[in-house]
Amino acid sequence: MSAQKINKNTSTNWLKEGMILTAGVAIVSSAVFFFLIPSQASVSSIAGLSMVLSNFVPLPISAITMILNVLLLILGFLTCGKAFGAKTVYTSILLPVFLALYEKILPDYQSMTGSPELDVLSYILVVSFGLSILFNQNASSGGLDIVAKIMNKYLHMELGRAMSLAGMVISLSSALVYDKKIVVLSVIGTFFNGMILDYFIFGQNLKRRVCIITKKEEELRQYIVNELHSGATIYEAIGAYHMEKHREIITIVNKSEYQQLMNFINHTDPEAFITVYTVSDMRYRPKK
Repeated sequence: MSAQKINKNTSTNWLKEGMILTAGVAIVSSAVFFFLIPSQASVSSIAGLSMVLSNFVPLPISAITMILNVLLLILGFLTCGKAFGAKTVYTSILLPVFLALYEKILPDYQSMTGSPELDVLSYILVVSFGLSILFNQNASSGGLDIVAKIMNKYLHMELGRAMSLAGMVISLSSALVYDKKIVVLSVIGTFFNGMILDYFIFGQNLKRRVCIITKKEEELRQYIVNELHSGATIYEAIGAYHMEKHREIITIVNKSEYQQLMNFINHTDPEAFITVYTVSDMRYRPKK
């Protein structure tokens, strides 16, 4: 492959990745401006902390967000590597730019729903979708996402759980300026934000590990390999009651393949013994 073609492919990949990152930031900033700010809740974000600090510092929310992001960006560079840091620099700068643009276009914007509870719910759904796009590109929107990424890397916590834990500190800070209702709303919103974020990141890629003991072993093996085009492993199992030997077929399938597999088993051997497990992470480690 020529150097010119390699450079062209690299430029195309960078452009595609940049467009995806921009779309993710646009979604996150829209969630903050249209739902989080009107709700006054500090739900798991640096923008939420900026809202609290804006009551004490004579700066707009976008400026406070930028300052906090710069400080955390330095930490992100030092702990999560240059690739993560470079992408997050781009998204961190773009987020307050979007917010400043919204502030200029809609200076007197209040609330789309007219209800703090609905605003928080809408924020959680929209921002989790946007953050999942950024995390899947090994980036973040900056701020608290960097803290969550660090906790994910060094403490091996799921990103949603890390976001919830770090966000609780910010949520509780809302007690400094808001009433008890807003504080409770912030805490509950932060908790559910972590859950929904994990769903958007992992839920769409969940697979099922299906373990089957059947009298139609060869028919099932042929179906998995030739019809589902999936792999399978066969183990010898011994029943504890009668000490009878059986052969167990284990395969990992997605949601669509799982339905097809169950239909086939119900048709060919309704008495088959089946156990099913949810799988969220699969890794292949080649021999060195």
